Amino acid sequence: MTRVSSTARAAVIVTAVVAALLGSAYVLGRSLVPDQTQRHATGVTTEGDGPHYADQTPERSSTGTPTGIPTAGQSAGATEAGQDGSGQNASDDNLFGAHTDTGNARLALTFDDGPDPRYTPQVLAILREYDVKATFCVVGENAQDHPDLIQAIVADGHTLCNHSWHHDVTLGNKSANQIRADLVRTNEAIRAAVPDAPIVWYRQPGGAWTYPVVSVSQQLGMTPLHWSVDPSDWQAPGASKIAATVLAQVEPGAVVLMHDAGGDRQGTVDALRRILPQLGARYELEALPTDPT
Repeated sequence: MTRVSSTARAAVIVTAVVAALLGSAYVLGRSLVPDQTQRHATGVTTEGDGPHYADQTPERSSTGTPTGIPTAGQSAGATEAGQDGSGQNASDDNLFGAHTDTGNARLALTFDDGPDPRYTPQVLAILREYDVKATFCVVGENAQDHPDLIQAIVADGHTLCNHSWHHDVTLGNKSANQIRADLVRTNEAIRAAVPDAPIVWYRQPGGAWTYPVVSVSQQLGMTPLHWSVDPSDWQAPGASKIAATVLAQVEPGAVVLMHDAGGDRQGTVDALRRILPQLGARYELEALPTDPT
């Protein structure tokens, strides 16, 4: 009897020990397996969840317009509504074919947002002094208010470029009919001052290009014009910085973005006197042709 009891007691002890070991192994194994629920709670994605980054290329609608993101000033190098240029380099994908160079070894100086009664005459005088032709991207309402300056630009042999009626950075996100009405109104204001002047270039405010605005401008006989050198003169950094940036960044075929209106542009005017002698010694400067095709 005693022997049987001892054997039974030993069996119970062995069973308990084995059970304890199995339990410890289970706990250890669980600690080594990632907790999927906890991964979701901390924001780490599991297989089947795609990464979402703020700088991913936005999806576009069938018309090419960005969807699901703010539209004002968010395309191709615009950081502030009402200004052109941001120091960022636009990619071919968001330029929709807009020109960034002259197509030859010559340089093109372009002036945006005018005409302005204070700064445009100064720019014209300096260009005349150095016998340089440039391209003026004019805003429709300014052309309407200052037809004499439009006439002066053309009389000096410079090229005109449509820059929209009211410098609307979001124009490219509107309907084709709205875009067409804006561009036609601007052309009409320009031609009211200079009836026979060709207008074969269009620059989208802010460089905020979309497929619709490129398409409409081309339908109206205008070639979309971007830039390749941006000294950010709209931030009024001073003549020295504007000049240094332009001289450092230009290369054959460059299109230089500057402004003769839209704010205090005295720095741009003063920078021109430093820029033109050096550029003239290194390159041939041209007004963009009136027959870009």
